[in-house]
Amino acid sequence: MTRAIPNVVSIAGIDPSGGAGVFADLKTFSALGAYGCGVVAALTAQNTCAVTGVHAPPTDFLALQLDTLFADVTIHAVKIGMLGTAGVVRTVADRLAAASPPNVVLDPVMVAKSGDHLLARDAVSMLKEALLPQVFMLTPNLPEAGVLLDARAPESVKEMYRSAERLRGLLPLSSERWVLLKGGHLPGGELMDLLFNGDRMIELPARRLETRNTHGTGCTLSSAVAALLPQRAAQMHPVEAAVRDARHYLLGAIAAAGRLSVGKGHGPVHHFHALWR
Repeated sequence: MTRAIPNVVSIAGIDPSGGAGVFADLKTFSALGAYGCGVVAALTAQNTCAVTGVHAPPTDFLALQLDTLFADVTIHAVKIGMLGTAGVVRTVADRLAAASPPNVVLDPVMVAKSGDHLLARDAVSMLKEALLPQVFMLTPNLPEAGVLLDARAPESVKEMYRSAERLRGLLPLSSERWVLLKGGHLPGGELMDLLFNGDRMIELPARRLETRNTHGTGCTLSSAVAALLPQRAAQMHPVEAAVRDARHYLLGAIAAAGRLSVGKGHGPVHHFHALWR
């Protein structure tokens, strides 16, 4: 029997250099066997070195994009990335509540690899109030975890444990929800991510790959999880399987990034590393 191909949508910003945002998400979906849809929640003037401008689309048109898509296409997973403003966050939250798609993965994009801020301060409280109640998985890095918890970023694996527990408390407690806390900002040659659902705390170690080509790694990991969640649903531990496979894909994309030559700053990962020989 032919396996059904899931439809996955990215609701995120546009990075003209293609390393992050909707363009990176669509590459990831395609590389992992999902059909990619995209809704533009923000426009950026951006390359591998800097973000020089951000423009938010009118919220009524953003709502029209979402409503029109959901009216026609059965969506099996949603990846949410850069939203930018409180108005955009509220609009996305309202339209998701109306459509009730499964497997909503939120990557709370706040700061670009270049250091430029991508989420307004007043949007953080709106994100916590309106969007987190609808999220199946939250995928912050350590600085983003600090912002969401109104605390300093975790500085050790031990502190990551406590932060993962507190982040899980921001999600609905009455149903299965997950936090994937990414530890890439900790020093050292070993990486540690934590996957937590309120009951099981799963350590996910890896070796750090030394490279400048890390633009869009957070976007790519969260979109890989979204693409794989519906495809791993029949497995015994589907969420853990999706996350482990997504991390394996990302590490391969980072390792192969040197085959690309894109820009003078933090280059993109190689989304099609397993397909372009």
